Amino acid sequence: MSRTRFVHQALCYGSDDEFLEGTLTFARDGLDAGDTVLAVVTSHNIGLLDEALGHRSDEVEFVDADDWYGSPSRTLGRYNAYCAAHDTDANGRPRGVRVIGEPVWSDRTAFEVREWMRYESLLNIAFAGTGHWILCPYDTRVLPVGIIRSAVRTHPELSLGPRQSAHCGRYVDPADFSAECDTTRPPALPAGRDDVPFTRGRSAHVRRALSAYARGLGVPEQPRHDMVTAVHEAVVNSLRHGGGRGVLRLRSDSDHVICEISDTGTPTGPPQPPPPFPGHLPPDPRAPSGHGMWVVRQLSDLATQTLDPAGSVVRLYFRRNATL
Repeated sequence: MSRTRFVHQALCYGSDDEFLEGTLTFARDGLDAGDTVLAVVTSHNIGLLDEALGHRSDEVEFVDADDWYGSPSRTLGRYNAYCAAHDTDANGRPRGVRVIGEPVWSDRTAFEVREWMRYESLLNIAFAGTGHWILCPYDTRVLPVGIIRSAVRTHPELSLGPRQSAHCGRYVDPADFSAECDTTRPPALPAGRDDVPFTRGRSAHVRRALSAYARGLGVPEQPRHDMVTAVHEAVVNSLRHGGGRGVLRLRSDSDHVICEISDTGTPTGPPQPPPPFPGHLPPDPRAPSGHGMWVVRQLSDLATQTLDPAGSVVRLYFRRNATL
């Protein structure tokens, strides 16, 4: 079975057999249609699907989900890049990409879980207008009921088995779902001794101060470079749109370096509605602007934004370990 529009389905399975019932025909149909088939699932499910496909398993690209699902924004960017690189055949003819994508939910904080739920919702916007098909398995044996409930709110369809599906009556428009996620953003950080004020022409000072702070925490060189690049981009964006001055607040805990960029806003200017999904979606590579916050999110592990003419706040989280 083939579909001409983008399809995003949740597969809620409670056994190995149910996983194979939902994925095996999906993969075979894709191969028969000439689609690229990518399976990003748990190592256990890689073994199941690899064996069931038999000699055709060589036609499927397998990736362990733990190696793919690092951060929500980077994962979306990775899927976007993969689809762009595989949506034509050797002769340049268009072809579909089928993905079996199983997000990693274990050992996530409530904040991280919420952002992964947002990611699932944003896929419906990021791939709208394409002919790709993403099937997202959810293991009901181990996942909390709240995560299973989110699946029917972030996926327009449920997969019910081989070539069977149903519309999700509880599906929520991504704009509304993202707004729900934003209602639980943490409050702005209070002033502290590691604050770094910035104005136009002082971005180099911010880079030096952040680099020294991260170095003092033992953050390795490459992650430190990514951190400085992301924060600098956020500061430049703040200076451009937020009144010309602000402050970088630096904090850390056992897991993250936290960088919060706040500005004074432009209360005297005409009110402008915030852009939809700021920085969450891949920008048009041909566009002359609109890339800044996408880059920021690609380089950080988690991010929150409050965009307001009276003053905006961007908070970036960077893991302190070597896999930053």
